Amino acid sequence: MRISRWLVPSRAAAALVLAAVLLTGASASASRAPATRRPLPVTAVTPGSDYLALGDSVSFGYRESTTAPAPDYSSAANFVGFPEDVAAALGLHLANAACPGETSSSFLNASALSNGCENHPSATGAIEPGGYRTLYPLHVSYSGSQMAFALHFLRTHPRTTLVSLMIGANDGFICQQTTADQCVSATELAPVLATVTANVRTIVRTLRLSAHYAGQIVLVNYYATNYANPLDSVASAYLNKALDAGGTGFNVEVADGYGAFEQAAQFSAGDSCAAGLLTRLFQGTTFTGCGVHPSVAGQALLAQAVESVVKK
Repeated sequence: MRISRWLVPSRAAAALVLAAVLLTGASASASRAPATRRPLPVTAVTPGSDYLALGDSVSFGYRESTTAPAPDYSSAANFVGFPEDVAAALGLHLANAACPGETSSSFLNASALSNGCENHPSATGAIEPGGYRTLYPLHVSYSGSQMAFALHFLRTHPRTTLVSLMIGANDGFICQQTTADQCVSATELAPVLATVTANVRTIVRTLRLSAHYAGQIVLVNYYATNYANPLDSVASAYLNKALDAGGTGFNVEVADGYGAFEQAAQFSAGDSCAAGLLTRLFQGTTFTGCGVHPSVAGQALLAQAVESVVKK
């Protein structure tokens, strides 16, 4: 079974997933947010406290199978994402619950359609069993949904002062894979973004109200693979808008991963691949292009974006 079969769409496909949002106006419905609530007191992040990282393959630190050296999927310790960098920089005890292929829906319900975490879509969009969690270990072991683990962790780790969340890209990838026009129509795109916003709102509300978590929550924005390509940049910008809208009113911070990559790529004509921010793929010893996941340098930039908004 090829891991990359459902976890790693091509860069062109990734752009098509959300590219038409600006033209269709679908972002308007996705960005509606609940009324502002009274701000919660936020606990400062202190060395020695706990940090819970939530999300998909980016937070996990996933690398495609054709990167060099070839990754060993049998040990999660071989994968380092921005949460590990943040924890090291701030002296935190990290629990990284991220799962490659997680969607905002499967985050809440492990039986919902994921893009390769718990299950994967067939060509018709039906749910087929088998995913990363079936084959390989995550950084932390748990059954059930990532949401259920987060609740349990926060209730049993009262010294948690930081939670990061990066989720939503796989929702778009599934839409692209399972629609005849690759999810470019407004009637298909609008529900995707609205779902991301609604699910992120549910996640953050649950952390605040059900887990009674008063520490810091950081939403981490996605980057663009090529800022010179309007399809890439618009796709990421509007996915981020949907993600951020879900946190409105719940006293969250936003880590500008989009801006961090954009600044670093400016001297490479806006190309995140040429700037060394994405994983490099090979066939034998021949470089075949970049993947869609951050390189070591890209993960470091995301970590810096998180650290810049953390209150210490």
